[in-house]
Amino acid sequence: MSGKRLEDLLQPLVEDLGYEFVGLEYQNNPKQSVLRIYIDAEAGVGLEDCETVSREVAALLDVEDPIKGHYNLEVSSPGLDRPLFTPEQYQQFAGHEAQVTLFAPVDGRRKFKGPILGLEDGLLKMQVDGAEVALGFDNIAKAKLVPDWDALMAARKD
Repeated sequence: MSGKRLEDLLQPLVEDLGYEFVGLEYQNNPKQSVLRIYIDAEAGVGLEDCETVSREVAALLDVEDPIKGHYNLEVSSPGLDRPLFTPEQYQQFAGHEAQVTLFAPVDGRRKFKGPILGLEDGLLKMQVDGAEVALGFDNIAKAKLVPDWDALMAARKD
């Protein structure tokens, strides 16, 4: 089953439970497939939240049976190194540093790291190595925020 079809099935359930559906990753592996769902909430996400969503998602997946074979279901908060899935998320985190991996290389590179400048006309614009680059949104295999650990540690000392 495609990731899009899984999203269409699971997003309404997660949102009906009162959580933000951040996105999902499905890693199909002959030995151990994994369906990982990221959720968030205004007040943050705790273990009980993940357990609640996991129970409800598991029940729906048992009924709908969209994934053939065995797999592990994981429900998680997005964490500080939040994965990015949708155009809206790239816009929301403009100005934040991100790490992006592409399906196909651009200028001989598949990995880019730098601040997100925005998303326009299907292109993710980033500042990378002092220059602006434009990456096709459809070419993004994986992306996540890069936490500023120094700032986080300094804030924690205060």
